[in-house]
Amino acid sequence: MFNSTVLEVAIGLVFCYASVALIASSVYEAIASWINLRSKTLFTGISYLLNATGDQASGKNLLQKIYNDALVHPSGDGKTTHFDKDKCIPAYIPSKNFALALIHAIQQTPGNFENLSADINAVKDEQLRNLLRSLERKAAGNLDAFQYEVANWFDASMERVSGIYKKWSQLWCFLIALVIAIIFNIDSVHLFKTLWVHPSLVAQVNFDKVDPAMAAKAYQQLQMLPVGWNQSFEWSALLSPSLWLGWLLTASASLFGAPFWFDTLKTLVRLRGTGLKPDSEKATRDATVK
Repeated sequence: MFNSTVLEVAIGLVFCYASVALIASSVYEAIASWINLRSKTLFTGISYLLNATGDQASGKNLLQKIYNDALVHPSGDGKTTHFDKDKCIPAYIPSKNFALALIHAIQQTPGNFENLSADINAVKDEQLRNLLRSLERKAAGNLDAFQYEVANWFDASMERVSGIYKKWSQLWCFLIALVIAIIFNIDSVHLFKTLWVHPSLVAQVNFDKVDPAMAAKAYQQLQMLPVGWNQSFEWSALLSPSLWLGWLLTASASLFGAPFWFDTLKTLVRLRGTGLKPDSEKATRDATVK
């Protein structure tokens, strides 16, 4: 179905995309961890969920109580007032813990779970109060059922927050991948043309030693492919549409993610293993002399 040249070109391109995606995601994760992006995104999402943005003091008070609950913020001291400046706020909150923390936060008498209806009626924010009332009616006044309904509401809301986070992370990963493609001149068009003419170049790359969790090793293997700048490069070449198209293709391919490309790479390598690998240039010359 495929000849050796097609396979070698496909393997080279897929490995290139996998390496760029891995490096870009590693850089993004390092930045996100440094600025606590996940924690801040979660905090912002819960703030909107409780109508705790702007000048709505009641929502802010409820948000503060929930984040000071040990079920939500076990590493906190229970007295924090400025969570947007707290570098230790959680990046993930189990829905059951949030639901119970919310019940704790709305209680007028701590530890009294029998006055759930009165506690809900005392919630100052009208929108949140109506929501909790509807959840209570659905739970038929049962505390465990009410906690389950609140947890489901939280999960559904966090799915939207997660979707927004993923969209922004994809955008930033694309921009990071584009910068990597430009800095190291990883031009998909040039790479395809070179590998098509010299498919044996892919044989240099030792795929067995590439660890998908190690971006440094992936980059070292990537250098064995026809990428990078050469001394004969002229700055006027930056105006070439083909060059920019190659960079954009490389950056766009990274959006599929490193796991996708490494799985594809394994499939292609296994497929190549059923046939003959292309001879190296040296082997070809020796055969010609004989």
